[in-house]
Amino acid sequence: MSDLDGRMGGLTAGYDIKAKWDGERLRGRVGGHFQGKDIDLTLKGGRVDGRIGGVFGGFDAHGEMDGQRVQVRLGGRIDGDNVELQVSADSITGRFSGRIDGKDVNLRRDGPSLRGRIGGRVDGKDVDLDFGQIPPALAALAAVCAFKALEDEQNDAAASSSSS
Repeated sequence: MSDLDGRMGGLTAGYDIKAKWDGERLRGRVGGHFQGKDIDLTLKGGRVDGRIGGVFGGFDAHGEMDGQRVQVRLGGRIDGDNVELQVSADSITGRFSGRIDGKDVNLRRDGPSLRGRIGGRVDGKDVDLDFGQIPPALAALAAVCAFKALEDEQNDAAASSSSS
């Protein structure tokens, strides 16, 4: 068993990322006990399937992953986001959510750690993760899932405050 442990975003506007890896399944939580989402991703034979969040207010993850690339869809066919990442020995880079409205993923790998940023300088979030024996591509996907969960929560909060 190996752990995924770290943070997405800053101290006040961010999510903790904590999960356990059993060699096939990554299970844990992004965010806190009350504000956050469960994460449950299975990697088997190059195929990734899982769910972030509960039955309501969550999103699915389905796609493919190997040592050099990640191609996963988060959410549904219509209201979802593509994740396309390239994995090298010292970095994981790519795009999340499309070429025009999407966000850059730029993570540096240093041993069992990922550090970097998802999104731009203004609207992005810092990533600081220790992934132990978890495949680095899966750790990067978990970071993108945490980014989406945090972004969805912030968008929901902004929408509800503007309608009040």
